[in-house]
Amino acid sequence: MSERLQPGDTAPAFTLPDADGKPVSLADYAGRKVIVYFYPAALTPGCTKQACDFTDNLDLLAQHGYDVVGISPDKPEKLARFRDKESLKVTLLGDPDKEVLQAYGAFGEKKMYGKTVTGVIRSTVIVDEQGKVERALYNVRATGHVAKIIKDLGL
Repeated sequence: MSERLQPGDTAPAFTLPDADGKPVSLADYAGRKVIVYFYPAALTPGCTKQACDFTDNLDLLAQHGYDVVGISPDKPEKLARFRDKESLKVTLLGDPDKEVLQAYGAFGEKKMYGKTVTGVIRSTVIVDEQGKVERALYNVRATGHVAKIIKDLGL
């Protein structure tokens, strides 16, 4: 079980391929706030809803200085299909080795349909301009989560 992040922690650095296979690093967002969300799989109903909600609210989040990055264990080819099929505007990154998922506490044991399984824990970590964790939310719901973030941030 990976350790969950707490507010004030330094966000673990990462460099992962985006949907086009280009490397994207957390360092690319230095000086900006970034919402890093972790989801189990591209092209699934809950993950699609969440990605579409982030895309629909991207302009509002950007006006308040937030970038959005979604990370899943998917390979870039699947992320590209997901982005294109759903017209997503959020940056999608693939972590097939699950190293970043584990570093952020977003991979481990979870309950699914009453059974304990190991997998991606739907999570959102908000990183401030200095690369520190502002908020770390675990076991979030796909539906309504983006609206809750916007409300919690007072946007």
